[in-house]
Amino acid sequence: MPFTLQQLSDIEEIKVLKHRYFRGIDTANQALLADVFSENVACTYNGGTYRVSLKGRAAMLEFLANSFHSGAAAMHIGIMPEVTITGDNTATGIWYLQDVFIDVEKDDHTFGTAIYTDTYRREGGVWKIESTYYDRVIEVLNKFSQTGGRLTVQRLATTGRKPEERTDISHLISWDS
Repeated sequence: MPFTLQQLSDIEEIKVLKHRYFRGIDTANQALLADVFSENVACTYNGGTYRVSLKGRAAMLEFLANSFHSGAAAMHIGIMPEVTITGDNTATGIWYLQDVFIDVEKDDHTFGTAIYTDTYRREGGVWKIESTYYDRVIEVLNKFSQTGGRLTVQRLATTGRKPEERTDISHLISWDS
């Protein structure tokens, strides 16, 4: 069955929404991130050595602000979207993620891929992320100092939370030994 013009427009709006999410993370843009999540957003990230589980926009924003902080550098690329409109104001999406995360303070360098599965809801005429979930496909951990590289640009150093502004988010993360 062919798509309607409204469905095509909705799919494009959802793609832009997810791209804003990735850009908001990589630049620590809390105002942008606040606009992409529904009030009751649910989140689960399953990494190679960690699991994040939380509910609610406030918890999501606090988690992201403390994870993508001034001592980090990050890159998230979401590709190959499969967006399905499931109702007038609901949709689902599957995205393939490629990401790099460098925590200068901990000397950690993570390269990974994951598959995101999201649900979306239109609220007040605007699409929002209602739930987001990923499972890692690849996760490679190295010591940044051993990669031979050096950061010459680190956007989060100026836009991310400084150490004295960070809060404890350990209750949102479980770590494997």
